[in-house]
Amino acid sequence: MKAVLQRVTSASVEAEGKSVGQIRSGLLVLLGVAKGDSESDGRYLVEKIRTLRIFSDEHGKMNRSLVDVGGAVLLVSQFTLLGRTSNGRRPSFDEAAPPNEAKRLYEQVALDLRAQGIIVETGVFAAHMRVALLNDGPVTFVVDSREDRS
Repeated sequence: MKAVLQRVTSASVEAEGKSVGQIRSGLLVLLGVAKGDSESDGRYLVEKIRTLRIFSDEHGKMNRSLVDVGGAVLLVSQFTLLGRTSNGRRPSFDEAAPPNEAKRLYEQVALDLRAQGIIVETGVFAAHMRVALLNDGPVTFVVDSREDRS
């Protein structure tokens, strides 16, 4: 799994012209599920999302986690994170998981975050969405469950 974590002061997502999720302070997480990903990849990302110290302390240092600051998560599926652009002009999405598997794992990540006490809002899987955010910093990290653990 690949995730883009953006520290935000607010974020929202619309699908079919309707607001489907919004948060104040926390993380906008764009999540792509790759072929071969499993629940263990999801658990790894959940732990990173919860505990990565990317929020500022009283001295302006990144020493606090999402849990420490009581932040929320806006979780949005984004298969394009798995797109390969190295050949030609059209991205290849061969590495993305099939939709049914990707949806199952995406929903599992949301459930696991909620089980850890995190407030989670979501987009609509496989829908065309409009995502708005106010990036705080800007602070943005890419987390890859395969690369990080190898």
